[in-house]
Amino acid sequence: MKEQIIETALKQFLAQGIRNNTVQKLAAGMGISTKTMYKYFADKEALLEECLKVHYSQTDKEMQQMLTADPSPVAFLCSVYAKSVDLDFGTDHLFYHDLNYYYPELQDKAIKQFSNGAFKILLSAMSRGINEGYFLPHLKPAVVMEAFTVLYASVTRQGTYKKFKLKPQQLIAHTVDIYLRGICTEKGLIEFNRIKGQNS
Repeated sequence: MKEQIIETALKQFLAQGIRNNTVQKLAAGMGISTKTMYKYFADKEALLEECLKVHYSQTDKEMQQMLTADPSPVAFLCSVYAKSVDLDFGTDHLFYHDLNYYYPELQDKAIKQFSNGAFKILLSAMSRGINEGYFLPHLKPAVVMEAFTVLYASVTRQGTYKKFKLKPQQLIAHTVDIYLRGICTEKGLIEFNRIKGQNS
């Protein structure tokens, strides 16, 4: 029952956002009583925390699949951030908006739990990109990925750029895209421009 509640609640959070869903609303959507919900979870945040563990576990698996599918490190990194942009600003954007602005501690906790595997995958791709001449040879992969994480968080969590009233893709073009271009060699830029040309 607990696993079923987590699975169904995650679907409802993704479809309707987090703030819009109360324990009562979630229970009604599952056809169970709030008493049953509280038997397994102390409150909505406790339920959300369990949902995030499942969600980021699935995301980690998807990243591993992307690594296998993309032929170059540049293509892989572009796929990862494109997926992130789609999640943060796409059909499930309300869920990620609520998560970024109202439950960042829970999000960070869940990401930390599953970040080791994902971070190793990203570092591996970055190192391979340097060795294959796609990324600048003097770069330290761990520093590059940490900076990328900070930059992306500034786009999704903070209100720094709201005053510019840019659409998500415009905002990404002025921030993340520029950063990715900056770490590329000439060979990497050719690959980056090819990928962006395909997606435009």
